[in-house]
Amino acid sequence: MKRALPWVIGVVILTAVVVIGLSQAGSKEAESPPAKPFDLQASLRDLEGAPAPLASLHDRAGELLDGGVPAFQKELAALKGRPVVINKWASWCHPCRAEFPIFQQVATEQGKKVAFVGIDGADSTQPAQRFLRQFPVPYPSYKDPSEKIAQTLKAVKNYPITVFMDREGRTFIKQGGYRSADELRADIAKYAEA
Repeated sequence: MKRALPWVIGVVILTAVVVIGLSQAGSKEAESPPAKPFDLQASLRDLEGAPAPLASLHDRAGELLDGGVPAFQKELAALKGRPVVINKWASWCHPCRAEFPIFQQVATEQGKKVAFVGIDGADSTQPAQRFLRQFPVPYPSYKDPSEKIAQTLKAVKNYPITVFMDREGRTFIKQGGYRSADELRADIAKYAEA
């Protein structure tokens, strides 16, 4: 009997490991349904009724704008007194690709009270346009191939970078990508809406 006890314990432990492993494998599939593609038109419908300066951004959703620093500064002047989230991205940036679905979601949720603007830095027009077709967002992005716009914001050459501007024009810079919508929402509440 004493010799059989370790063998029985081993079988019980092995069975428990197999059952737990199979149940976890099944639960992962249930927890992670395939992501629905972002529907820009539905997002824009959700954003209808936004104040004029924000509606102007939504009217240019997914566009890649020229004009450099003067055009970007004019945009910020039109948004004065509102919280602004500026996302610096590039088509070749893999962390940018990973975080764009988060910006799609949060910009749709908060775009009636928070302005979102993109900066496409150190990039070429055609790859950037392809990127925006693949990852449409309900706001425009400014071309910044020489990173002059980024320099005015003190957003160094890393990618991605998000700059938060509060109602008084104070800025906070977050380097690196977002991993969740909750993380972006928390930073908006802390740095843009403060």
